[in-house]
Amino acid sequence: MSFRKHKIFLTLVLFAAAVSCAAARIHFSPTEQHLPFGAWRRASEIPILSPEGAGWESAGTFNPAVISTSMPMSVRSASHVEAKRIVMLYRAQDAAGTSRIGYAESRDGVHFTRRADPVLSPKADYEKDGGVEDPRLQQFGDTYYMTYTGYNKKDAQLCLATSKDLIHWERKGVILPAYKGNWNVAWTKSGAIVPEKIGGKYWMYWLGTAADKTDQMGLSYSDDLLHWTEATQTPVLPRRPGKFDSRVVEPGPPPMVTPEGIVLVYNGADDKLVYRTGVAVLTAPIRED
Repeated sequence: MSFRKHKIFLTLVLFAAAVSCAAARIHFSPTEQHLPFGAWRRASEIPILSPEGAGWESAGTFNPAVISTSMPMSVRSASHVEAKRIVMLYRAQDAAGTSRIGYAESRDGVHFTRRADPVLSPKADYEKDGGVEDPRLQQFGDTYYMTYTGYNKKDAQLCLATSKDLIHWERKGVILPAYKGNWNVAWTKSGAIVPEKIGGKYWMYWLGTAADKTDQMGLSYSDDLLHWTEATQTPVLPRRPGKFDSRVVEPGPPPMVTPEGIVLVYNGADDKLVYRTGVAVLTAPIRED
């Protein structure tokens, strides 16, 4: 284990132990100048993917997961210098409110070509009538892992599927059941997996509902990406009363492991359920100094 990974692992362990009895040791970026990757700018002033047709994606296209991956040899040409493509999996909703996962790809991250059919549709009992929602992607080796929400009009639960090509998916089932956990009392959603093992474990941030009916962020670890153990007794990233994330603190894209710590981009919603993007960094005691 590298020195940096060792220190990050110690941070996660210490953080998991301390968060139940002390304020979370997390830095929030107060202004765009303090963002660990610089200021954000819109790449397009119009939607890059919109509802279309009268079928499975007629009512909504939203909540995407995006990953950069190699293009198949069969479609490469001399112009494909890096032979890369950007793949987007997105939640699509029909007029009845049923959700499916759609697939689109791009060479520049702005102009996307979508497949005619969804790559994942509700089938299992924990998905029927409601759908499959809110994908998040991660890759380990030659396998892609997609966490998603299975919703059957009664319960929403965090699920997992795997694929070798981002098109054909094998369900692995519910990985965080609803109404269970150290502090969660309702649904589980939005699983964002850290892109590398730390301390020999996989780590995942996820959304649960606390006893006060606010949605907050949890943390779990796993040896195999299928069986998860909760790491904290209370939310790892709790809501902040009076702030833009007073009602909802939801994991967004996969966390980023940096020399300064683990960077979390997340969805925050206030008491009126107005959503904004937040950034938090788990820092000390990761720093070299």
